[in-house]
Amino acid sequence: MSDSTPETVQTGTVVFKSAFHRLRRGNGHTITTTAPPIPTPRVPVRKPARVALMLAFAHSLEEAINNGEYTDRADAARKLGLTRARISQLLDLLMLAPDIQEKILFMERVDGIEPTSERALRKVVAVESWGEQREMFIKP
Repeated sequence: MSDSTPETVQTGTVVFKSAFHRLRRGNGHTITTTAPPIPTPRVPVRKPARVALMLAFAHSLEEAINNGEYTDRADAARKLGLTRARISQLLDLLMLAPDIQEKILFMERVDGIEPTSERALRKVVAVESWGEQREMFIKP
C-alpha cells in the first residue's frame, strides 16, 4: 500500500496516511506535502570593528596633517565636516601603546557585535604609562 492511498477501517472511517508540512509564508501558513529544504548552517558575518576603522582613520589623518594636506587639526576638522573636539578624540587614539593599537586594528565585529567601543578606550588613552594602559586594556 502506498503512503497516500486511503485505507478503510472496520468502522467505515477512511484514513489517509501522508506527510504534511506546515510552512510559514509571510503572515500566514501554507500546508504542503513536500518537506521544506534543510537549512544550511549560517556563516557568521565578520567585519572590521568600528574602533579599528577609527584608529586607521586617525593614522591616515595624522599622516595627512604631517604631509601638509591640512595645516592643523582645526583645518582638518573644517574640511572633513567634523568638530575640533572629535578630531582630537580620534587623534588621541594614537597615544595608545603600539601593541594595543595592533590588537585594535585586528579586532572584528561578528554579526554586528562590537568587541569594544571608542568610549571605553578613552579611559585607557587618559593614562600616560603604556604599562598601565596594557593593564587597563586587558581588564574587562
